[in-house]
Amino acid sequence: MTHQDFVELKVPAKPEYVGVVRLFLSGVASRLGFTIDEVEDIKLAVAEACTNATLHAYKEDEGQMIITCTSYDDRLEVMVIDHGESFEIDRIRYRLKPIESHTNIESLHEGGLGLFLIETLMDEVHIQSEDGIAISMTKYKRRDEVESGESSFKTTPSQ
Repeated sequence: MTHQDFVELKVPAKPEYVGVVRLFLSGVASRLGFTIDEVEDIKLAVAEACTNATLHAYKEDEGQMIITCTSYDDRLEVMVIDHGESFEIDRIRYRLKPIESHTNIESLHEGGLGLFLIETLMDEVHIQSEDGIAISMTKYKRRDEVESGESSFKTTPSQ
């Protein structure tokens, strides 16, 4: 079993608090040793999830976003939860189908690009749509992808 810590932040579901969430994630992800690029990916993905909550979850009503971070030795799991209006995830995924060159521009749908961005930046994404929306995002550390030590390239001196 790996080391595990849990941190939670509750903020109003208002656009001005998305920056606060980004700062919170920057601190948590940096403390865990993620690279600058990984921290930026996490911040952008979570900011997109929070922006969706501020725009769609509560409409004119006030509500809260709950951001939880569970850290492990090899990954960070972030969840953005709202208890506002739910949406049909399958309908959004259908709208994100690839665009063909012959597609009429009038038939293109607006929206859903935030979800596409989240799935691109994070390693795992799960969405639950009961009693609001809960987006669970996981980012793994990539430390062992490049081995240190002797290079496998050999050069021969020119003659």
